[in-house]
Amino acid sequence: MPRRRAARRPGFAPRVTLDVRVADGEGDDAFVKHLGRRCAMSSVASLRPAGESDVRAAFDRLYDIVGDQSHVTLIAERGGERVGFLLLLDRLPDEVTLRPQAFVAYMAVEPRVRGSGVGTALLAAAENEARRRLLPYMALMVTEENEAARRLYERAGYRTERRLLCKTL
Repeated sequence: MPRRRAARRPGFAPRVTLDVRVADGEGDDAFVKHLGRRCAMSSVASLRPAGESDVRAAFDRLYDIVGDQSHVTLIAERGGERVGFLLLLDRLPDEVTLRPQAFVAYMAVEPRVRGSGVGTALLAAAENEARRRLLPYMALMVTEENEAARRLYERAGYRTERRLLCKTL
């Protein structure tokens, strides 16, 4: 997979390089588990509050489910340091149409580098991987209250297709 590198701008100090690559070992696996668990609370909406330990356990369960299916794990590195990941399922058809698709099961970016292009780079790399695998669509879910993530996806061209509705009883 080609790596994406940041361009240098005249008159500015060189930017730190941003690369996206396919995960390749236990160090990457440990990084994904650790960052995913630390960022899991961003998936919780105020309508359905949950304890952090339950949400982390749910991430662990999702990670195991993804690991049992055909997928690719992408790792973002900035200056040689891992700063984000994306889990991409490549054989999960759309549940309504049964059309093939790529599905972003989870994406996380280190909080201290959010807003610096890491999520954009991971999403672009995932789209390239999906195209390489001849998948005609890419789908994902995002919590309505996660405005930063929603803006990222909207800027990348994603549109709402369905909505999950919930009511407190």
